[in-house]
Amino acid sequence: MPGPDGMAVVLFDSVQAAIQAEHAARAEGIAAKLIPVPRHLSTDCGMALRIPRSEELQVRALLERLGIAYRAVRAL
Repeated sequence: MPGPDGMAVVLFDSVQAAIQAEHAARAEGIAAKLIPVPRHLSTDCGMALRIPRSEELQVRALLERLGIAYRAVRAL
């Protein structure tokens, strides 16, 4: 369950990048889960990665280190 900071979602330009990000985050012990992109964030079809907000900096660093492109990180 999330900490007091709540949850965030990482938005991607492709489902493939979202899947790669989920695998990488879980391998690092981060409680990450693929979810449909929330409608209030984008009308595009696609998947987003839900993460604890407390892990946002770690996830950003991980994705950059692995070269997994992401569009944005938004609070839920």
